[in-house]
Amino acid sequence: MRQAAPAVRIIRRFLRNRKLSPKEVELLNRAYGCALHSLHLVDRDDPIAEMVAKKIIEVGATVRDPEDVCKLAVKQLGRPN
Repeated sequence: MRQAAPAVRIIRRFLRNRKLSPKEVELLNRAYGCALHSLHLVDRDDPIAEMVAKKIIEVGATVRDPEDVCKLAVKQLGRPN
């Protein structure tokens, strides 16, 4: 079995108790990867990466486009995108 990428594993950890479709999980994964790239974060064990994951999930509850989720989450975290 193929192991999930680090970014995917982090966001999945926060999604464990949520009932989401595979499409919704993919949206959040794409938005999370985008946000990490926008913030120049490469260390997925960095506590900031966890903050980003939580914000992506929060924003993704109401916004459905991964790019929009990314931009809004980054903005709400106080960093320009």
